[in-house]
Amino acid sequence: MENNLTDRSFWKAFWESRIGLIFKLKPTYIFGDILGKIIAEKKVKTAIELGGFPGYYAIYLKKYQHLKTTLLDYFIHHELVEQLLKVNGLQKDDINIIEADLFTYKPIEQYDMVLSFGLIEHFNDTKFIIGEHIKFLKPGGTLFITLPNFKAVNGWVQRQFDKDNYDKHNINSMDLDLLKSSCEQFGLSNVEAYYHGKFSVWLENKTEQTITAKFLMKAIWLTGKIATKLVPVESKMLSPYIVVKATL
Repeated sequence: MENNLTDRSFWKAFWESRIGLIFKLKPTYIFGDILGKIIAEKKVKTAIELGGFPGYYAIYLKKYQHLKTTLLDYFIHHELVEQLLKVNGLQKDDINIIEADLFTYKPIEQYDMVLSFGLIEHFNDTKFIIGEHIKFLKPGGTLFITLPNFKAVNGWVQRQFDKDNYDKHNINSMDLDLLKSSCEQFGLSNVEAYYHGKFSVWLENKTEQTITAKFLMKAIWLTGKIATKLVPVESKMLSPYIVVKATL
């Protein structure tokens, strides 16, 4: 079985079908507070976002943290990136863009921070894809990875209402022990793997859903929000994300 659960044609169709891609990023953008602390503590100057088209975090970190940022992805729709830059008050050349296959690309430089958001779960070999991040990382640099937690309520929602999208994810990768041990096997230190966020559910194909499905989604969302407001904890069953942090 091939390592990739998706291909370039999947991502081209995925991004070209998305609505609302272009928007102004807020200082409170998700994970921004965590990243800000890492940047301040580690005095981060450079960062690369892997598999991150259209470059939300490369742009966010350039705009609000003034880092020198790079976006690398197998598929880049340059017009969409330029639109996103413009609406965020940046110029075409404010971030570096590399359109390349992560597995065959040989880095010409290394970075203080290597990030990916919703990337590693699209591959069967979790340890291998984490290793591909490390080749971009400077000694002493920080690895920061997030992925959805489809072992939670949100995974049930995906499986029921968007099975095609669910099947593009390696659910086994969403395991804290596996993620932590994979990082440690590469000699990374200060490894953390934890659930993030109180509660959320979403669907990539929300506009295609029936009225009944939309109503059920709304009911699940409201119930989860109320529950986590009463008991504000991050947990395997309810948290929508997993965060992995480590130092080389």
